[in-house]
Amino acid sequence: MIPHVKYYQNWHRKHLYLFPAIFSGTTALAQNSPFQTGASALQSNLLTLLTPVAVILVIGLGVMAMVNRISWAWCIAAIAGIAMAFGAPQMVAWIRGMFGV
Repeated sequence: MIPHVKYYQNWHRKHLYLFPAIFSGTTALAQNSPFQTGASALQSNLLTLLTPVAVILVIGLGVMAMVNRISWAWCIAAIAGIAMAFGAPQMVAWIRGMFGV
């Protein structure tokens, strides 16, 4: 028999031994990216810091409205800023879902 024909006859047997070795590492590699972990930690820290800032901002806007020294553009900007700061994770998930990422 020709040597290369014998190799092709046993080709499927040799690769059956490699199949578990190749695909057993996929579960070990399916971890979160360090960038994703860092981004999640940054987001959590920013939300922790922005919560008292948003409260102080609303208190300041209320005091300014009480003494009649407020521009309503400031109120709209503050509401939009708070909504973007605290709604960013939902907005990102919505936009990623729109584009199938």
